[in-house]
Amino acid sequence: MMCDFEIKNNLTERIIERMEDVLHGKRDVMLRMLVCIFSGGHMLLEDLPGLGKTTVAVAFARALGLSFGRIQCTNDLLPTDVTGLNIFKADKGEFEFYPGPIFNNLILVDEINRATPKTQSALLEAMGEEQATIDGATYRLARPFLVIATQNPIEHSGTFPLPESQMDRFMMKARVGYPDRDSERDILRAGSQKAVMENLPPIITAGEVADIQNVIENGVMASEKILDYILAITAATRENPMIEAGISTRGAMVLLRAAKCAAWMRGRDYVVPEDVKTFAMDILAHRMQPVPGARSGMLMLINSILDETPAP
Repeated sequence: MMCDFEIKNNLTERIIERMEDVLHGKRDVMLRMLVCIFSGGHMLLEDLPGLGKTTVAVAFARALGLSFGRIQCTNDLLPTDVTGLNIFKADKGEFEFYPGPIFNNLILVDEINRATPKTQSALLEAMGEEQATIDGATYRLARPFLVIATQNPIEHSGTFPLPESQMDRFMMKARVGYPDRDSERDILRAGSQKAVMENLPPIITAGEVADIQNVIENGVMASEKILDYILAITAATRENPMIEAGISTRGAMVLLRAAKCAAWMRGRDYVVPEDVKTFAMDILAHRMQPVPGARSGMLMLINSILDETPAP
């Protein structure tokens, strides 16, 4: 966990401080969420019910001025419930497109593993290409565009595990976790914060979020040595005998984007090895396929790769 992550970017600190008014004891997951948003990535939150996964998503949409859509996944959810559909209007004699929730800035996909594979696949194009194709017509999605998906790690009845191709499209997989005792006391004392959260004044706009994404992508520099360092980590995941499938090229690109965001949050316009390592665990763990029987030691394995890969 990144409790000791030193933020030197005033905007990042302001956003987290505002969020802490309604999200007690969740600074770590808030920081990761901001990295995903500012890096143009998607987040998978895997945790038990009642720990604030939905609250986190709604609060971020309000604080960052993002339009919000929610998809509650069930076994009978159809792809058109995600993307929208064309409906024939008799008075006009033509079809009219009705956009689905995917056309918002921030999409909460609740219990994503309860949707059938056909419906899950409707999210693949949106998450990978930021577009949706309906009846042969392609529609660009809003920018910025972020999917926050949730799933329950212990309740598997009636669920459909996410395929590796979809897991790879999530920048990070994280847990909300139980709050500490003092934070949970504050939650009990304050009671429901739904009204406060719904009226949370935005700190920035969706357009400003897109501008920040551009600054991080084009204004934070990664030297050739840093690129070599990321490539060395990537190669180590592919060559390790305990790992059946290492991270993809997309995973390496995501690691670089997160490193640039970490550098920006630390007040720098260049990446150092520590920026690469900061969120590496959240980025690598769900992308790597261990050999049978090695799952329990995956986190230790990633730590050893990061420790043993020489940093520039």
